[in-house]
Amino acid sequence: MRRTKIVATVGPASFDPTVIKKMIRAGMNVTRIGLAHGSLDDHLVTYHRVREAAADAGADLSIMVDLPGPKIRCAPFPDGGVDLLAGHEVLITSGRDGSTAEVISVDYPDLITSMQSGDRIALGDGNIAMSVEGVGGDEVVTRVVRGGLVQGRPGLQVPSERLRLPTPTPEDLRLADAFIEVGVDMIAVSFVRSAHDIRRVGVEAAPAGPLLVAKVETAAAVEHLDGIVEASGAVMVARGDLGTDYALSELPHLQKHIIRRCIAMGRPVITATQMLESMVYAAFPTRAEASDVANAVFDGSSALMLSGESAIGVDPVNAVATMAEIIKRADEEFDHEAWADVIDDLRFDDKQKDAAAITTDALTMAACKVAERVDAKAIVCLSRTGFTARSVTRFRPSVPILAFSPSEAAVRQLAVSWGTRATLTEERSTAAEVRDDALRLARDRLGMASGDRVVVISGQSVKTRATDTLRVMPIP
Repeated sequence: MRRTKIVATVGPASFDPTVIKKMIRAGMNVTRIGLAHGSLDDHLVTYHRVREAAADAGADLSIMVDLPGPKIRCAPFPDGGVDLLAGHEVLITSGRDGSTAEVISVDYPDLITSMQSGDRIALGDGNIAMSVEGVGGDEVVTRVVRGGLVQGRPGLQVPSERLRLPTPTPEDLRLADAFIEVGVDMIAVSFVRSAHDIRRVGVEAAPAGPLLVAKVETAAAVEHLDGIVEASGAVMVARGDLGTDYALSELPHLQKHIIRRCIAMGRPVITATQMLESMVYAAFPTRAEASDVANAVFDGSSALMLSGESAIGVDPVNAVATMAEIIKRADEEFDHEAWADVIDDLRFDDKQKDAAAITTDALTMAACKVAERVDAKAIVCLSRTGFTARSVTRFRPSVPILAFSPSEAAVRQLAVSWGTRATLTEERSTAAEVRDDALRLARDRLGMASGDRVVVISGQSVKTRATDTLRVMPIP
């Protein structure tokens, strides 16, 4: 099976339930709903439409909503957009009704105090870059460094350390509450700068609450990375906005660094932005994009994300199918043996961990080694919260990870975890009954054959939350 998961954004090109079902069949594991544009009522309609389409398709699809965050938005450009040409001067100001190629208006009253000569700023996902040449009065004078077409109400990225808006914003919290009420699986928090930003969302720990996905897209987030990862349920490497705070030459190295820190700390990590960007307009990706997707798999990404490709692209289903094909081939070439050296280099810091975490590290690593030694067909993880399965995925075993949980939320939240196929089980009173149910389901639904040897790991103590039991067993 394909190990690296796919997150796909729904939008105008993919709102139709028939298209959503085709995207599921093409390989979409998680649906992303961006909340930066449109009304709450519209987004809730989309949410329920996706849920219904998934039910019709018989899929346990996970849904992630992406909070707008403290992003500065430009006033609307004329219909059809305008071309910003490299070398041209553009004024940026606040308080005007619309934007043109000469004057861009933004909804941020502190614009002037947030800019300095020499700053690099960007529009949208960083496709258009400008350099600040002067600040005075109520205007910022910029020069277009990298031009292109700009339309709608794109975001304007300013240096994150001078952004005076809170994360999450009051509007973010209002949106989050509405989606928590309807049972959303994951919430992505935009422009996170510290662990405190994640804690301010104020939700119950997953799976009782949604899995919080911290979007790493600022220099401040990179600086406070370990604290953010620790406070989050998962992390997204948002390369578009990250490219505003760092030189483009730094991004590949930051991507690897962020991915490895997430893996070391047992968190799924999503690599996002412009993975197959040309497929917004074209039927096929560029060769460079195909290589980018494959290299993100080799870096250890848990999931890759499509944005405009599936939201506004010419063929959302083809975009998902193309990404699935590239990922599947890269998964086949993934060097599981070399990954063991990567894990060793990460050096889990046991001094910072309690006994339960140390035990879990040891048992989940042992499960992967035992599975290889005894030629097991799968690693079976029994977990109410999904914690055991997420711990196993760090080691990127060469066999499938089959997770079983009585929590529907936990099953859906595992949709973003590498190599994991999660299945809902019934509540049972004893560990033996849970194990026996899982083995029967592995045989009857998941392609295991009677007599196949599997490694079964679980936690016997609800007090310690440790994965502390390992057995090698045959499928009945």
